[in-house]
Amino acid sequence: MSQAFHPDLARAARFLPRVNLSPRLLSVMRFLMRVAPSPRAPRDVVVHDVQVPGPAGAPQVRVRIYRPATLARPAPALLWIHGGGYILGAPEQDDHLCASNARDLGIVIVSVDYRLAPEHPFPAPLEDCYAALRWLFAEAAELGVAPDRIAIGGASAGGGLTAALAQLAHDRKEVKPVFQLLIYPMLDDRTTTRTDIDGEHHRLWTQESNVVGWTSYLGHAPGRPVVPAHAAAARREDLSGLPPAWMGVGTCDLFHDEDIAYARRLSACGVPCEEVIVPGAFHGFDLTFRDAPVSRDFRAGYIAALRRALFPESASPARTSAAR
Repeated sequence: MSQAFHPDLARAARFLPRVNLSPRLLSVMRFLMRVAPSPRAPRDVVVHDVQVPGPAGAPQVRVRIYRPATLARPAPALLWIHGGGYILGAPEQDDHLCASNARDLGIVIVSVDYRLAPEHPFPAPLEDCYAALRWLFAEAAELGVAPDRIAIGGASAGGGLTAALAQLAHDRKEVKPVFQLLIYPMLDDRTTTRTDIDGEHHRLWTQESNVVGWTSYLGHAPGRPVVPAHAAAARREDLSGLPPAWMGVGTCDLFHDEDIAYARRLSACGVPCEEVIVPGAFHGFDLTFRDAPVSRDFRAGYIAALRRALFPESASPARTSAAR
């Protein structure tokens, strides 16, 4: 789906570049992301890094922990997975977001520095996330975390990894997150094969970039009839038994159709899923223009959903959101 930009975003969107990522540009983009300044984390949140055991035969995984300075113990926790098309990014890019969310919710957030494709294709990034999740559950007492109130979440490719992680945790039956936060997730490699998509209003992530991301992650051309289990979350047929979810996406996002289809399949399989559709919002709008009213409303929506999931004793009954 596509349509005119949201009024809060229209003027700024005209100046956003339509970058079509290529393998040749990848190293340049990684460098620019490393050196680009990012908003500082609030001072009342303690941020530190820990190396945790990685998957069998693989290196340790770095996680970045955000803990409000006055946090009570035990506290709920969120395992956060950053975005970047499976090929870009690091926890530092979300420092302000994670620290602000940890402070506002009164929770611990653990962000995963997973390995990136194409150097490390599937299943390496997902297994790194699973290793971090297992560590979070195993060390919950030491971390001052309530093991029965651990959620998982992410944006874009991080949202795709979140959905796949929920499936993997369900199948392995070792750990059980209580909630999955899916912020415009990258779920379905088959979107790369569509020829009916109008990309005029797509920003920050285009169909050309999508092909590069999925090809790098899968290790082959996307859209094949069959991919390995958990490689593309939308390919799973039976979604029953997964944790409750919150799904948010804009109508000018390349992932709109695949995200809404997945949200509705979750609901059809008996998984509670709150669905928020933002008219005229493009990919990453809430991070690029975080002070816009529509971005503040979007964040408030998923913060409220996390609060209901992680503090059920004080939450009001959940509601299913209509399009905004």
